[in-house]
Amino acid sequence: MSARIRRTFDPLHVADYRRYFIAQLISTSGNWIQNVAAVWLMVSLTGDGLAVGLVPALQFVPLLLLGQVGGLLADRVDKRRLLLCTQLVMIIPAAALAVIAFLDAATPALIYAAVLLRGIAMALDGPARQALPIELVGPDRVVGAVALNSLAINASRIIGPAVAGLLIGVAGIAWCFVVDALTFVAMIVAVARLDPARMGAPARGPREPHAIRAGVAYVRRTPELLIPLGMMALVGLLAFNFQVLLALLASTTWGGDAWLFTAMTMAMAVGSIAGAVAIGGARDLGPAALVTSAAAFGVTDLLVAASPTVAVQLVALVLLGAASVTFSSGVTSVLQLRVDPQMRGRVMALYSLVFLGSTPFGAPLLGWIGEHAGPRAGLALGGLAALAAAVGAAVAYRRTGGGPPVPPVVRPRAAREREPVAA
Repeated sequence: MSARIRRTFDPLHVADYRRYFIAQLISTSGNWIQNVAAVWLMVSLTGDGLAVGLVPALQFVPLLLLGQVGGLLADRVDKRRLLLCTQLVMIIPAAALAVIAFLDAATPALIYAAVLLRGIAMALDGPARQALPIELVGPDRVVGAVALNSLAINASRIIGPAVAGLLIGVAGIAWCFVVDALTFVAMIVAVARLDPARMGAPARGPREPHAIRAGVAYVRRTPELLIPLGMMALVGLLAFNFQVLLALLASTTWGGDAWLFTAMTMAMAVGSIAGAVAIGGARDLGPAALVTSAAAFGVTDLLVAASPTVAVQLVALVLLGAASVTFSSGVTSVLQLRVDPQMRGRVMALYSLVFLGSTPFGAPLLGWIGEHAGPRAGLALGGLAALAAAVGAAVAYRRTGGGPPVPPVVRPRAAREREPVAA
């Protein structure tokens, strides 16, 4: 186990990645503060499951239209400059939500407009952010880097909701949006300090016509990419919209308040951290690992749906958090390692599209199901979807033979020799 943990945390020896990791932790904690605050604000305003589901849905609608544009930009332009621009833009909706909350002028329409603007920036930001780690640490450490990114995201599920719950209870919901706006500064500073001389040279493809279409065609003829993306499409649509269902579980099933919603989110985050450490230390991520993690995701989702008490459900949520991050990190790592470097941005844009871009459909659907059939029904549907993804992938892998070995991706010698240890 100690060797597995060492492999997970090995990318932190790279100073640029270490700063990036810390910034990710701060920035994503701010995202969770905003997410919890926006969802709870909508619950307070309307109490309507469909209206609540539209909050995360509208944030990800732009991915459907702009996700592949973001992927093409990640393949064509300097990722650092792109990330600096998107981070600056994402401060605007956070500040707007703070203002309307301070003025007690929040309406569903204003909340929807703010999250939609944030979603536009996220659609252009996501592919570059997903593709950057391998340029910072190289292919030999990319599994650990992806797992550490997941660890940062899921540790932020503890930090962010805890801070949000404290701010909502003590200072008021408006301060959640103020803190969210301030956390973007950490990512801006970290990205600005990245040293191009120590990064693997990005492989930029030729400026071919119909470049976006070429990326889609590349995935369609590459089973080792198409199968994981297909799994994530089904699971992302029906099983990853926890935010909506947990809010409804807390408020309607158990009659709780923002603190219970926060506790549920934190329980998932605790399990997610354990899952990130486990997957980051893996030596090999193949078809069996993806199928097993999807099956575990489905089983634990069903356990959460069937939990008879809050205490049992909190324990089940820890298991679900571990299974969910193991699955998502496994898919991300396989895509990073098996993709042609010239297509990495476009392939990671497709990943963002099927993972986050499914939210505009899945979140309102599960919100509607949660309101009319109960949140447990929505969780059960997600569990069955993950099990179906596991079975479908097992059949597809058997037919294709599991795909070729992972292609080598070589970093420049200068980047390896000058790789720093100290910040």
